[in-house]
Amino acid sequence: MSTRFACACAALATVVFAGLAGDQWPGQPNPEPVRAATWLVPAVRPAAGSSAGQTPAEPGCDPHNLRASLRPQGPLPAPGQMPAGSTMARIAQRGDLVVGVLEDTYPFAFREPDLRLAGFDIDLARDIAGAIFGDRERVVFRPAPEANRFEVLRSGQADLVVASATITCHRREEVDFSTVYFEAGQQVLVNRGSGVTGLGDLGGKRVCAARGSTSLETILAAPARPIPVGADTETDCLMKLQLGEVDAVSTDDTLLAGMAAQDPRTEIVGPRLTEEPYGVAISKGNPDLERFVNAVLERRAADGRWRASYERWLTPPEPPLGPPPPSPPPPPSPQYRD
Repeated sequence: MSTRFACACAALATVVFAGLAGDQWPGQPNPEPVRAATWLVPAVRPAAGSSAGQTPAEPGCDPHNLRASLRPQGPLPAPGQMPAGSTMARIAQRGDLVVGVLEDTYPFAFREPDLRLAGFDIDLARDIAGAIFGDRERVVFRPAPEANRFEVLRSGQADLVVASATITCHRREEVDFSTVYFEAGQQVLVNRGSGVTGLGDLGGKRVCAARGSTSLETILAAPARPIPVGADTETDCLMKLQLGEVDAVSTDDTLLAGMAAQDPRTEIVGPRLTEEPYGVAISKGNPDLERFVNAVLERRAADGRWRASYERWLTPPEPPLGPPPPSPPPPPSPQYRD
């Protein structure tokens, strides 16, 4: 067993114990997460007129308005000076922002050796807290398991959910969303040498995705008729692949890249199967908070924070004497409905 693979297995074992409320958890520290040597496989864009790479339309879903959110109203108020009577003022009075997050989706949300949460989603949550309080640390992270990640909103246990959540029409019936803060796409992870080139080669084979994810829906709808296998988390899917319990994992390319970095015996194959626009989830009936979050997203795009977070978590390190890593893409362009 290679050192990197052993480290990855240890990290997967310890992450089971990370599902506790708050940003700190007492106990044994996690091993150092393995940083990726290579990152995202370039997406194969579909030919004009092709439906490949597009999120399937749902009955009654208007794809033109799917990504549209409420437009910010004027500049952001100064931290500590939230408008009287607003949702943000109530959060400020309480003393912290409560955000539902995943905890084992490297590099979006995972625990560092000191058990502090880190990743692209965590940076965003801290920036929203900073805009309210002037202090990025005034945030409490609440576990939001993928299968029912919006329950913390419906039950009033969180103000927001920042959990790599794809915006869909069905989910819009449950919660409101910010404008898109990240564009991902579903691909396939297999063991090297498997001969698999994409989901079309997996007919009758076991393909794992997290329960409650759009990825599982895509596997279920695949014409090749793979056998969908649901797991509690994507990390569980990687472990099932390592143990030979499944033949492939299929989820967002960003998350697969983290898995491939942990286990170099795996590889990402095939083109993007879908578009996965991530949005911040917000409880219904809080339009002021929706507009506020969108204003924070606009500022992150303008002041370079989005790019800095992308470079930290999603850009490969520059190889010695090799070419520089690819430049980050621009942040997603906001779409508003009023």
